[in-house]
Amino acid sequence: MIRKIGLLVVRENRLLLCRKSRGTTLLILPGGKPEGDETEERTLEREIEEELGTTVSAIEHFGRYEDEAAGDSRRVSLSLYTGVLAREPVASGEIAELIWFGAGDDLELVSPSLRRQILPDLLRRGILR
Repeated sequence: MIRKIGLLVVRENRLLLCRKSRGTTLLILPGGKPEGDETEERTLEREIEEELGTTVSAIEHFGRYEDEAAGDSRRVSLSLYTGVLAREPVASGEIAELIWFGAGDDLELVSPSLRRQILPDLLRRGILR
């Protein structure tokens, strides 16, 4: 089981997603794996600085999802948080591209957990329309 911490950022009815420079071409949420004994919140702060070139504040737990990992035969357990970015995100580090993804966009472009669990949950809750 892969343990990941992700950030949920929604703006103008679109979800911020990333395309990594290696590993998978599927779109994923910004975030990553804890290092050592990092808390989930500290993992998120570090990963957002590395991947999006900004800081995140007002971090709140949103939910936990488990599904097939993107580009990997293992499963992923994703702890999802909301937060406020200090400035406009830019693709940094291992991130090749940032995408603002809408509910009507092609679901084949996103990771299994986004396609099967997270996006349907966001639609049910009215966070995306």
